[in-house]
Amino acid sequence: MEWFTCPECGSDDVEVIRERGREVTLRCNECGNVWMVTLPKPIKVPLIVSKHERSFKTSVELPGGEEIKVGDIVETEDDEVRITGIELEGDKRVERAVTGEIKTLWGESLTYPKVIKASIYLSGGTTQAFKVKVPRDEEFVVGEVLEVGGYTFRVEKIKTERKMLHHGKAKADEIVAIMGHHIPRARARRKLEIYRGYSKESG
Repeated sequence: MEWFTCPECGSDDVEVIRERGREVTLRCNECGNVWMVTLPKPIKVPLIVSKHERSFKTSVELPGGEEIKVGDIVETEDDEVRITGIELEGDKRVERAVTGEIKTLWGESLTYPKVIKASIYLSGGTTQAFKVKVPRDEEFVVGEVLEVGGYTFRVEKIKTERKMLHHGKAKADEIVAIMGHHIPRARARRKLEIYRGYSKESG
């Protein structure tokens, strides 16, 4: 945030040494400069949080005049949310906006497990597909052997939100689907849990 950048040397290595309401005294750890800022009055913005197939209405307090963009992470009272959509008056969708202009924010809960699709190619040209839930920081590697629903398969492709991977690895948080051929009697590196629909216990 621009309020936490030293006006003397431009460093953002800054610590808060006193808070009184919206009056904050700051000290720069680079040059030792001390200064005071008045933080903008927070604005309560409606926020719709997605937990896979379920959505929940809540709100988030953000500083007035702050720019928010798709991909930013905001904190609510009980969740951490990545912004996926910004709606202005007139139902206009934009990639970025200043808090005072925003009608509604849309986001994805980062505390809820990631749900991805696992497609397993069987002999005879059929495909067995599952939805699985995994921790968001779990890594998947092309070439590893996994098991889901009693089927063992080798990961041949990983589809992320941006591209298709034929080699390498990716974290579950950015994965949409994993695909590969069934390998009967192979030993799986790990077993994936089938996603059976929204539950509060998952998040």
